[in-house]
Amino acid sequence: MTDVVLRLCGETDAAALRRIAERDSTRPLAGPVLGAEVEGDLRAAVSLRSGRVVADPFFPTAELVELLRARAEHLHSDRGVAVANRSASRQPRGPAAGRAAVQRAL
Repeated sequence: MTDVVLRLCGETDAAALRRIAERDSTRPLAGPVLGAEVEGDLRAAVSLRSGRVVADPFFPTAELVELLRARAEHLHSDRGVAVANRSASRQPRGPAAGRAAVQRAL
């Protein structure tokens, strides 16, 4: 079992999000972003506005992307992106912020 943490990304995640986008040959995500972290390393992320995904191609990320999309859909279906925006503004920023641990075999 590998611990996977799904969390809202903050300002301190900007460098990690840029790194993933560069590796994925795309532009970084903007706006509220939900990230998937494995062993303390951000591996994939989804924009809660556009649904666009970036994922590190040097690691297996298909299941992470699946989890991110499911969680993003859940956030949208409950109350829309406003829930994520409101939560992100209340929480401290950075890797230790907004953690929702999920155990998943990868």
